[in-house]
Amino acid sequence: MASAFAHAALGATLGKLLLPQRRHWPYWVAAGICAALPDVDSVGYRLGVPYDSLWGHRGLTHSLLAAALVAAVGTLLSRMGRPAQRPAAGRLALLLFLATASHGFLDAMTSGGLGVAFFSPWHLERYFFPFRPIKVSPLSVRAFFGAKGLRVLASEAIWVGLPCLLLLLGQRWWAANTPASAENKVRG
Repeated sequence: MASAFAHAALGATLGKLLLPQRRHWPYWVAAGICAALPDVDSVGYRLGVPYDSLWGHRGLTHSLLAAALVAAVGTLLSRMGRPAQRPAAGRLALLLFLATASHGFLDAMTSGGLGVAFFSPWHLERYFFPFRPIKVSPLSVRAFFGAKGLRVLASEAIWVGLPCLLLLLGQRWWAANTPASAENKVRG
């Protein structure tokens, strides 16, 4: 698996890209949380759940179905907030789905594990992408804070952090150089 840091960074980046206004920052945080959420299945290790089972690590919680359910529940919960502050339901649902689904995509690019059950519960086969540059993160917190954890973070800085940074810089450049933003600056 990729680390929670990489998952959260990608989720928050998606939040900023899809809901760029600063007033939506709580949704950026929510997207970061959604992106890390599928690893809740790692509790199964302590409960004796077999890794390769439906409820095992990278099983149902990493599926596209789970991402859709998280998006639906998150969007419904957001309707309780102040109408002026919340984004359009469709855009928020898309953000939460992409953020949660991004977890499996990052895990499918790691160098270890059994793969990701994207189509669970209907199809239990697990997948990796052909391009797997991200070092797999240790499952224990203790093992993460050592040499192996530093290698993982260095790998993630290159393969997750740098692309996220470039996307955010690209968004900023685009906003500053499009005709609509130039009009807003003149009116401003």
